[in-house]
Amino acid sequence: DKIRLIGPGGAGESTIGARLAERLEIAFVDLDQHLAGRVGDISEYIGRHGYDVYARENVETYCSLCRGEVHRGVVALSSGFMTYARDIHSEYSRVRRELERHPNTFVLLPSLDRDVCVAETVRRQVARPFGRSAAKEEAVIRARFDIYMAVPVRKIETMRPVAAAVD
Repeated sequence: DKIRLIGPGGAGESTIGARLAERLEIAFVDLDQHLAGRVGDISEYIGRHGYDVYARENVETYCSLCRGEVHRGVVALSSGFMTYARDIHSEYSRVRRELERHPNTFVLLPSLDRDVCVAETVRRQVARPFGRSAAKEEAVIRARFDIYMAVPVRKIETMRPVAAAVD
């Protein structure tokens, strides 16, 4: 079955997901990369169509992945996946419930301490080429932290060596 990794941007879903898939010798799918293969540059797509259209397309991409050929693998979901409006897609409520109930869903966060998590997420995100300003990144993670913490699955802290988080 699939292992699903969720969390804010910069939490390590892609890095840890790729390493975990390698260790388990199963497929790795980064939902953002998969979506980009369908729609092109995600930032440009959001700029042209708006965040809600992106979110709807993201859920559709995840659903198509689940219907597809990858039955065993690690899937790194997009950073905002668990924060969308409930009515963003006809399947979203079902998908979200499935993610919340599945024993192979994990929330990755730099730290379970809000302030440490915010500071590390901002540090990681502003170093990325598409990065928002530090103030915008901080606002995003502060708004989403409680959502990630409320997901009733195991939390993995990622402010440690990648191999330790994979373990």
